[in-house]
Amino acid sequence: MSSGARVQDEVQAVVPTPGPTSGELGSDAQVLLQRQTEVLELIAATAPLHTTLDLLLVSLEELLVTARCSVLLLDRAGRTLRHGAAPGLPASYVTGIDGMAIGPSAGSCGTAAYRNEQVVAVDIRSDERWRDFRSLADRVGLRSCWSTPIVGRSDRPIGTFAVYQGRPHQPTPREQGLVARFTHLAAVAIEHAQLVGELVESEERFRRAFHDNAAAMVLLSRDLEVEQVNAAMGQLTRRAHADIVGRPFVTLLSDEDRRHLQRQLAGLAAGRLQDLRLEAGIEPEPGRSIPVELTASPVLDTGGSPQRLCVTMLDMTARHAAETAERARREADASRRTAEEHSRAKSELLTSVSHEVRTPLQAITGFAEQLTTLGLDDARRREALGGIATAAGHVMDLVTDVLDLSRIESRALPISTEDVAVTGLFSEVVEVLRSTARERGACLTADAGDVHVHADPLRMRQVLLNLVSNALRHGRCDGRVELVARRSGSRAVIEVRDDGPGIPPPFLPYLFDPFSRPSDVPGTDGADGYGLGLSLAHALVEAMDGTLEVRSTGPGGTVMAAVLPAPAP
Repeated sequence: MSSGARVQDEVQAVVPTPGPTSGELGSDAQVLLQRQTEVLELIAATAPLHTTLDLLLVSLEELLVTARCSVLLLDRAGRTLRHGAAPGLPASYVTGIDGMAIGPSAGSCGTAAYRNEQVVAVDIRSDERWRDFRSLADRVGLRSCWSTPIVGRSDRPIGTFAVYQGRPHQPTPREQGLVARFTHLAAVAIEHAQLVGELVESEERFRRAFHDNAAAMVLLSRDLEVEQVNAAMGQLTRRAHADIVGRPFVTLLSDEDRRHLQRQLAGLAAGRLQDLRLEAGIEPEPGRSIPVELTASPVLDTGGSPQRLCVTMLDMTARHAAETAERARREADASRRTAEEHSRAKSELLTSVSHEVRTPLQAITGFAEQLTTLGLDDARRREALGGIATAAGHVMDLVTDVLDLSRIESRALPISTEDVAVTGLFSEVVEVLRSTARERGACLTADAGDVHVHADPLRMRQVLLNLVSNALRHGRCDGRVELVARRSGSRAVIEVRDDGPGIPPPFLPYLFDPFSRPSDVPGTDGADGYGLGLSLAHALVEAMDGTLEVRSTGPGGTVMAAVLPAPAP
């Protein structure tokens, strides 16, 4: 092999780092030991990293007289090398390589960091890995560069250690031994500086999060005594820090919270709980309590055990006041809406009552005029008097229903329940409405069986009269209305069935409203209203602990069912 080929192979070589021996160190051992001690003292004193690295490189340059050395630091992303120290290199060169990206052809240092291997460029002018940096090296007289990766505890590079010469050069075993020692010292210095930096950064983050926090915060020992407080805690308790630090934390709480919270915090300090969140009261002075939202969590040591507790307290006074105000506003709005609804309902009721009363009053007025202005024979006079009596009775019934509804709403309607045989109720209702059914040509039947109901007999009779009257009125002429009773568990079910046209489905939600009219509801064709009968029946059934509902309705007829308590068999 020619000498040129051997040189080319040497330039491209990636040389492994041999471990140094005492023989190789020889006379350098005393100097090396002294410099190593000085570097370690700087590390122990947490001196700035550049100061430690400068001493380390100057020391190596004293041992390698013709060499100039540098340390580059790999950024956290592991992609770029930044200046660490280079006391013997020109500033222009240091600036030129600062921030270089690592890669397979990024000079000696960039390639060493990329491959995590030692890289030797015996002659920079002929080494292809130096193509992008060759002119920069030539301007400052650098001809060879030997770079060793500085490996951290993760076995990944954290920087590079470079040795430059002003002539082509292959490192000797002595040089390799020295560089190995100094590279190890550089790794210790860099990782120590990183650790200190992380601790300082962590401490600063904690200081800002703790001391500058708007929420009141305290640090507690495992014995639950206050170790540190922030400014917000002093403002919350109106006490100086010296009056809080060193005392049991629970003494700051209201009496009713102390015992409960003492147990909870003790469980947290013992590791039985992971965190704590609750509302409590802080007493800045006797007799005065401030509501706070208290959050506590453990601060763990390196073994994962609770070392102390961090407690945060947020003053809830403003939030409680806002919640109280919002609750009062909602209650006021609800009261206003209820009053408006009642007022509207009363207006609608008065309008409907006046409409219902107007017709019989007009009949009374007409018959009265006939009696006073016309000479009527006995038959027509009796007819007029009968019309007046019928109209007056209708008005009286209407007024009675309105009064009953009013008393039900005000819970003033007397209800006296007892065990009642349904068959007797059915007989009374059929007897009263027999003539009405005859006028409609309807067949009115009743089947009560042996069913009993626990109800007010007078009010139950009133309910059935209203339901059957409504069925006769709205059922089919010459049709059929049936009263049927049966027992279902602990309830009695009383049904009124007709074979009329049924109730329009869109109108069902308004069926029990007073004087409701299908014509007022979109999607319905009916024009006749239901007066107060169904509304009063519905209210009376509910007053007797029952329900009134439409079981079915349609072209085949309607089934209304009153479900009430039944006496025990």
